Amino acid sequence: MHSKAMPMHLMNQFLENIQKQSLFNKGDRLLVAVSGGLDSVVLCHLCKAAGFDFVMAHCNFQLRGADSDADEQFVQALGKAYQVPVYTKKFNIKSDAGGKTNIQLTARTLRYEWFAECMQSKGVQVNFLLTAHHANDNIETLMMNFFRGTGINGLQGILSKDHIFGMQVVRPLLFATKENLHDYAQLNQLKWREDTSNATNQYTRNYFRNELIPSIQKVFPTVESNLIDNLRRFADVHTLYQQALRMNISRWVDKEGEALRLPILLVKKTPGYATILFEILQERGFTAAQMTDCLNLLDADTGKYVQSSTHRVFKNRKWLEVCPLGVASADNIIIESADAKVSFDKGTLTLQSKEKPSDISVDPHSIQLDAKHIVFPLLLRKWKEGDYFYPLGMNKKKKISRFLIDTKQSLTAKENTWVLESANRLVWVVGQRIDNRFKITEHTGAVLSIHLLSSK
Repeated sequence: MHSKAMPMHLMNQFLENIQKQSLFNKGDRLLVAVSGGLDSVVLCHLCKAAGFDFVMAHCNFQLRGADSDADEQFVQALGKAYQVPVYTKKFNIKSDAGGKTNIQLTARTLRYEWFAECMQSKGVQVNFLLTAHHANDNIETLMMNFFRGTGINGLQGILSKDHIFGMQVVRPLLFATKENLHDYAQLNQLKWREDTSNATNQYTRNYFRNELIPSIQKVFPTVESNLIDNLRRFADVHTLYQQALRMNISRWVDKEGEALRLPILLVKKTPGYATILFEILQERGFTAAQMTDCLNLLDADTGKYVQSSTHRVFKNRKWLEVCPLGVASADNIIIESADAKVSFDKGTLTLQSKEKPSDISVDPHSIQLDAKHIVFPLLLRKWKEGDYFYPLGMNKKKKISRFLIDTKQSLTAKENTWVLESANRLVWVVGQRIDNRFKITEHTGAVLSIHLLSSK
């Protein structure tokens, strides 16, 4: 069971924790984030009593009117008492949020951006940003991450040392509970400001703090100490987990520029592949809720895809390919609709839905296809060994490799041959020949017209 840290020993534990985890050194200059609440007031007192060189920074978000201004004045007075510089900034958080509903997230971003500016200022010149997160904050974060479905990474809770906006951020109080800090403050007769909004459940963290955890304590009285112990174990689990991830990802991932290619057969043979795939995709904006659709791609038709806010993962024959939005993989482009314009190595394709023309074009750069046989999305890609199609006028299939030989293509032309694919069937050897199965007939109604404007 987690043992309670006695107030008189908190300083020793504070220094021991800093040394044990190599958080910072005696000669470093520190920027301490100070709200004026209990936690940051205790952190400042510990830093002062330990003889560390530090300055203070306070953000006034003006969310509580006169109380917010009183917090700022309190921190200014605390700085004078400790004879350390205090940097403050007022934010108009409601206008800065730009209509966003998550005020807390916006405030966090603005706060850390400003701290980063302070650290880079010539007048400040500090090495580390210190925040007063403690064990109870860590418990709340652990539980919130668990219910959000963030995976193993979220179960390690808050990190003692982290990088945010280019800063080295240190949290030296994660070993101590809120009760430990309160006892220390009372023993040393410290004063602090109470934020009345902490008593409300307006924010998610407050609900966990005020409602959920106390309810669990009624059934499991030692839940806090148990979760603190679990956080230590989860940190070890995370280390082992990352080692296994790196090993498997190195086996899976084939990089092509900004795109990733994952071999489906190897993926499906790997134990725990769903979790490994989740970790790869989570870094690229995909959510836990999208994972079922992403996993279904393993058995989907070529061209099927799932999209996050920043990336797209799609099925390409024996591969899953992950690309940033607006950037195709090296040799693969998805065409989502019949009215599209796509640029690629050979030039620009313009697609349009049209009525059946009276005259059918014989230009291999300007083709018409029977729209009823076309299934979107289409996949525009470089040809590969094993590809085949039914050349226009033929009822027998022919491998693309044989077609290129028969049409006396140069080596350069062969290497730069692209094909258009619909539902695993080749529609067109781009700029050369359409597939006989997609030709216009007397029964054709709507037509998909595609024009290639060559880049050469």
